[in-house]
Amino acid sequence: MGKSINVSLIGNPNTGKTSLFNRLTGLNQKVGNYPGITVEKKEGICKLDRSLKAHILDLPGTYSLNTSSLDESVVVETLLNKNSKDYPDVAVVVSDIENLKRNLLLFTQIKDLEIPTILVINMADRMQRKAISVDIDLMERELNTRVVLVSARKNIGVDDLKKAISDYKNLQSVPCVNASSIDPEYFATLKKAYPKQSIYKLWLVITQDVNFGKIDRNRDLEDLKSSSFAVKSESDLKKMQHKETVVRYQFINGLLTKVLNVDKSQAKDLRTRLDRVLLHKVWGYLIFFVILLLIFQAIYDWSTYPMDWIDTFFAKASSWAQTSLPEGPFTDLISEGIIPGLGGIVIFIPQIAFLFLFIAILEESGYMSRVVFLMDHIMKKFGLSGKSVVPLVSGTACAIPAVMATRNIEDWKERLITILVVPFTTCSARLPVYLIIIALVIPEQEVWWIFNMQGLTLMLLYMLGFGAAIFSAWVLNRVLPIKRKAFFVMEMPAYKLPMLKNVGITVLEKTKSFVLGAGKIIMAISVILWLLASHGIGEQFTNAEEIIKEQYAGKDLSEEELTNKIASQQLEHSFIGYIGKGIEPAVRPLGYDWKIGIAIVSSFAAREVFVGTLATIYSVGSDEEETIKNRMKAEVNPILGGPLFNFASGISLLLFYAFAMQCMSTLAIVKRETNSWKWPAIQFTAMTVIAYFAALAAYQILK
Repeated sequence: MGKSINVSLIGNPNTGKTSLFNRLTGLNQKVGNYPGITVEKKEGICKLDRSLKAHILDLPGTYSLNTSSLDESVVVETLLNKNSKDYPDVAVVVSDIENLKRNLLLFTQIKDLEIPTILVINMADRMQRKAISVDIDLMERELNTRVVLVSARKNIGVDDLKKAISDYKNLQSVPCVNASSIDPEYFATLKKAYPKQSIYKLWLVITQDVNFGKIDRNRDLEDLKSSSFAVKSESDLKKMQHKETVVRYQFINGLLTKVLNVDKSQAKDLRTRLDRVLLHKVWGYLIFFVILLLIFQAIYDWSTYPMDWIDTFFAKASSWAQTSLPEGPFTDLISEGIIPGLGGIVIFIPQIAFLFLFIAILEESGYMSRVVFLMDHIMKKFGLSGKSVVPLVSGTACAIPAVMATRNIEDWKERLITILVVPFTTCSARLPVYLIIIALVIPEQEVWWIFNMQGLTLMLLYMLGFGAAIFSAWVLNRVLPIKRKAFFVMEMPAYKLPMLKNVGITVLEKTKSFVLGAGKIIMAISVILWLLASHGIGEQFTNAEEIIKEQYAGKDLSEEELTNKIASQQLEHSFIGYIGKGIEPAVRPLGYDWKIGIAIVSSFAAREVFVGTLATIYSVGSDEEETIKNRMKAEVNPILGGPLFNFASGISLLLFYAFAMQCMSTLAIVKRETNSWKWPAIQFTAMTVIAYFAALAAYQILK
């Protein structure tokens, strides 16, 4: 086994840090959360040479070590705590060739922590097009460190970076900016009191609130926090911080004057021309709307073939298991419980993968940042800012990471409102419900020769969810008695072609996370539902075959029809049948029968369980090669007659799932983020009431 070293990858947002992380680690990475907090932790392994490998930690993007959010505090905590298992042997600071001035502020701060530091200048492939040249040798001498030119997109310079990391012991840990010059007397006294500590680490402990995480702190640093040494007022400390920033930028300006040359007359700038169109107050919104419409249209069209194949495969697999395996409860469990339940989630992998694909492309290209900026003007009117758009847009993938993403919102009222309204946005867990219901009740009819009714319906449902979130935010902004003070700062990254590797890794990881996370719940519920549906008490269940044969005696029923009648009789009088009949009065006004009622109740664990539940219920006792869609299409309304899933009941179901808060995991995350059960309880109750009455109104009007 070779030696392993810790490498922290640090940088401003949009510097290509994630692309470089993917280049270094490939698929050899994992994503989790830091202990005790909800900030995402990405780490991976990179083999440097035969005897050395690097454990690379991709720290959250931050502009400086002056923290204003939990993400930034994680960076400071990691760099301060030598006792932490993640404390870096070497820090790799990633910068962007076009934004060196801003990026170098963070670099100079990290260098002053006396950690071996490498400066990576990314996007070097743009230097010729932007007419930029850098004197790397002079820059290395001025900064007392290694500087590596890299293009993560084109895999240029990555091997040079690996060599520089391997040679980390020869890196100088000398600060490049004398921060103590802002108040020499104060810093001299500080150093005298704590001679064993880095002077800049002491300064950060004094000025930064970095106690969010459950990370063991160095005792001397804790003593410093609690001591009365050199107490200064908060306003004095802020003034010193501002002075420090000025000193650092004076150094950076002097450095760039020596090492950087930009010939603007030779530069070819497409970015400005694109921004004029994409950020236009009319065309910008129209283009965003068209892009969304095309995305949802593609989700339908491209995924049709793999979906049909998967649907047919699981129908045949269930039939094969029923006929090929020995008769008995175990075979019934596999053919009627496990296989249909698994099929109920696997069938939607194509749509979910395409959704994540398009989101990843928008983020990689730099367009998503334009969307955030574009929407800020609208969001202000509803008590939010452009920063709230990031959780709302990411909520289309999953509400859980979207709620976590609100950590970047400094204002508590704005953050709380965003947390409460994010579940209205249409997440990928709703997608299976939408797709199956739309396929049943919306005709596959072309509109304007390009679009079809089903794709447009899906688009409208996404718009409805986003509209509900915005309207709820407007109401909450006026109702919640919380003062707010917020500002909006947004960086516009350069446009770039998405890297296929980054997009591929994102799609793979996000889809795998969704399928495995939902799969555990669905499989467990499928087995429970099968047990409840396959067992019962009383003569109506145990003597179902005799009762049906007597009831239909003399009628010319085929063997298949008779088998289905017996299965329906047993299902209706099984344990799950009694539960369904008990809740049927509450759901009947919405156009649902007891089977849909069972699916709704079970889907409180997670929305996507709805389809798996119906797949399990409709598969009990069925041995024919028939897809779940066909079984649902054949269901008859027991009261009104005709198809159970008609236009009225279908729209009612779509509206119920558009508004209902049916995700226990999201409620748990909301509780953790707000540190109270009050807000998730209010959120769950309000969304359920809205969903019920919206579904009720839709069915009663349309039936």
